[in-house]
Amino acid sequence: MTTVARLVLGGVLIVAGALKIGNPSDSVVAVKAYQLLPDSIAVSVGYILPILEIVVGVLLVVGLLTRVAAVIAGLLMFAFVFGIAWAWANGLRIDCGCFGGGGQLGKGQEPTYLLDIVRDFGLVLLGAWTVRFPPGRFALDGALGLGGDSADDEEDDR
Repeated sequence: MTTVARLVLGGVLIVAGALKIGNPSDSVVAVKAYQLLPDSIAVSVGYILPILEIVVGVLLVVGLLTRVAAVIAGLLMFAFVFGIAWAWANGLRIDCGCFGGGGQLGKGQEPTYLLDIVRDFGLVLLGAWTVRFPPGRFALDGALGLGGDSADDEEDDR
């Protein structure tokens, strides 16, 4: 199960980052649209976010530093849940920018806040699962001796 959790979470992060990295100015617009951060910080976050998503996603997919990557991924997803809920609660009409794009919605477009929150919260849970349990049999952590993968290792953790 942990292998599936880290592959899904990592895959989502890689896709999200890859769709944003080619046009970082769109990522900046998406971050600014939430009106949560001062502009100078929002610009930095907008440029760094796609790179962070890709790096953390790759670490999860290959199973390297799995628990650290899962903590970062879970915190990112929780921040996204918070941001989307903030936008919804404050009456903003924005695209979440989760997979590129972002910013104000066009005329006739409706936000998908509930769907976005449910999806991202599910990803928070996958991150929590990946932190709690060994990284799985196909993780580099096990091959490099960096993370327990057997029942014996799990017993030692108790």
